[in-house]
Amino acid sequence: MNSDNDQAPRRVRLERRFEATPEEVWALWTTPDGIESWWGPEGFSVTVQTLDLRAGGALLYTMTATAPPQVAFMKQHGMPLATEATITYTEVTPPSRLVYVHLVDFVPGVATYGTTTVVEITPTATGARMVLTFDAMHNDEWTERATAGWQGELGKLAQVLAGRAR
Repeated sequence: MNSDNDQAPRRVRLERRFEATPEEVWALWTTPDGIESWWGPEGFSVTVQTLDLRAGGALLYTMTATAPPQVAFMKQHGMPLATEATITYTEVTPPSRLVYVHLVDFVPGVATYGTTTVVEITPTATGARMVLTFDAMHNDEWTERATAGWQGELGKLAQVLAGRAR
């Protein structure tokens, strides 16, 4: 998100290493089954509606609160239990780099804006290293929520990869 003074957005960087090939990690980021297996914070499910994996293409998905604490949080903050989300891909370089803009249109009282996410996957001696970098959100509270959400999601991604036969 650009601020009024047009400074570059603040970025958050997370890194993980997986005992999986870059191609295995890539597939979980770029296929409907892969995305649905780990995407979304704990207590939410994701259903992919459309996936057009190319620069200029889009991912449309529905995220639904399913666990009681998340349902209560959504209700308390006046948010619907299910929200549709739109991601527009700006760079797709298999199996190493994925860049997209996520439309943030789900925060009550905040004008819609986009955040950019960059996923970089590189091979290591024992598997793959993934660096996830994303724009901070409109304020510190929501940036902390997004960071905690990504931490949980990346934990789910690690579990899916660990459960796959190598």
